[in-house]
Parts: sequence; C-alpha cells; structure tokens
Amino acid sequence: MESKLPFGKKNYQLMIAGVLALVIGFIVMSIDKQQHGFGFLGLTLGPIIVMGGFALEIWAILHRPTK
Repeated sequence: MESKLPFGKKNYQLMIAGVLALVIGFIVMSIDKQQHGFGFLGLTLGPIIVMGGFALEIWAILHRPTK
C-alpha cells in the first residue's frame, strides 16, 4: 500500500535537521560580542550555518522518498 504522505521518513528527518541548523546559525549570530554583530560570528560563521540550513531544507523537500 502506498503512503498518502507527500514526504518519507528521511525527508522529515532532513527537514528537522535543517530547522535545527537554522536555529543554531541564528544563535551563533546573536552571541557575537562585537558592536552590531560585525565580528566573525555575526558576519561569517552564522550566515554560513544559516545558508547550510536553507540548503538542507531545499534538499529535504526535493528529495524523492524511496519505496
């Protein structure tokens, strides 16, 4: 019997991982101690983690579930 859900278990696991990456990226950006967040954490590391989270979300949505 074929599932009526649009995504498989792996898709949902990847989506949760993507959301966690987004949250971690925003937390990293917020803990930057430089004025207005202009340090390494706020300008480099945090945005890289956030972009990785968005990329993971896109991949999780586009990934075809296996049968």
